[in-house]
Amino acid sequence: MTDALIFDHVRTPRGRGRANGSLHSVPPIELAAQVLTALKERNALDTSKVDDVALGIVTPVGEQGCNMTRPAILMADYDESVSGFQLDRACSSGLDAVNMAAGQVMSGQARLTIGGGVESMSRVPMGSQGGAWPRDPAVICKTHFAPQGIGADLIATRSGFSREDLDNYSLESQKRAAHAWDEGYFSKSVIPVMDELGLPLLSKDEHLRAGITLEDLQALKPAFAMMGQQGGYDAIAQQRYPEVFAINHVHTAGNSSGIVDGASGILIGNQQAADELGLKPRARIRAFASVGSEPTIMLTGPAAATEKALKNAGMTLDDIDLFELNEAFASMVLEYMKVLDIPHDKINVNGGAIAMGHPLGATGAMLVGTVVDELERTGKQTALISLCVGIGMSVATIIERV
Repeated sequence: MTDALIFDHVRTPRGRGRANGSLHSVPPIELAAQVLTALKERNALDTSKVDDVALGIVTPVGEQGCNMTRPAILMADYDESVSGFQLDRACSSGLDAVNMAAGQVMSGQARLTIGGGVESMSRVPMGSQGGAWPRDPAVICKTHFAPQGIGADLIATRSGFSREDLDNYSLESQKRAAHAWDEGYFSKSVIPVMDELGLPLLSKDEHLRAGITLEDLQALKPAFAMMGQQGGYDAIAQQRYPEVFAINHVHTAGNSSGIVDGASGILIGNQQAADELGLKPRARIRAFASVGSEPTIMLTGPAAATEKALKNAGMTLDDIDLFELNEAFASMVLEYMKVLDIPHDKINVNGGAIAMGHPLGATGAMLVGTVVDELERTGKQTALISLCVGIGMSVATIIERV
């Protein structure tokens, strides 16, 4: 197989995913187009050489529907020959887009591709697409559906993670993200989002709470207790896990991922494209894998996806220098660390979605870019990226610095 090389990556800052967020006035197609434009300009790219663009979009309705990738390509003034598609595998969509773009290169069917994602959660609310899984009573009964927050609290209950455990992890995420921003670790790849007049709207992640304290976090109320107890979802989850007498609701807005807007993109190609276009490889994608997992608890798949990706690569956990796991909820990161015996100093070393937010379709590609920069900064060699996924799934990708 052909090596899939990472040449460059960019992302927008994450804007608060509310009507008062700095990116609320920017349509999602414009977020995507600005990322694509940056990739083109930073690399003096002859865009006629780009074979395909894949963007993860988790809520592909309204402004984010109708294969938004293709008009975003045109809005970024790419050559008309460049095709594009959007995909949705919930939270891993951005990483799946990178993997699919890389897969085209690895199979020899493309020489240069882009994988990334976009989500404007302030303009296209999460869940707007509907679907049978959370709404059809027959499907709910068959799959024991409960919202992700219930699954996160169920993980904490079964594994004995306390509210203090979750808040301490979340506080560290905030500290690491603030340190990374202060030290300029993200400056190489974060591009400011511009308004129609060419003036900057946002240049730094807006969800970050750099000065938050443990006392601040502990003062927050549980986010999913009423949903679980009065909405009946605790009872549904307990049907699947009858050994759990009561679910301890310990997740809050402070130890769960933030709702934000953002976009990301990774430029991927083979050595032939590098030679022809003068592109410098920074990393290569060594392997990737996807798995299904139990759908009620929903968030435990990353460990299995990690093991599968390692097997595909012929590697072990000891071969991985850094891990990036999307911080959907604090308990699922703690569970991943516990199951695989991963020390905290090797995972999410520059913070994560609890601190900076989780723009659903873009996050996976953002994590790839973050860890490429960190491998280069520290001189380390290998990294594994993973995300938990709705309906009980996960995706993992292994990259190597070159």
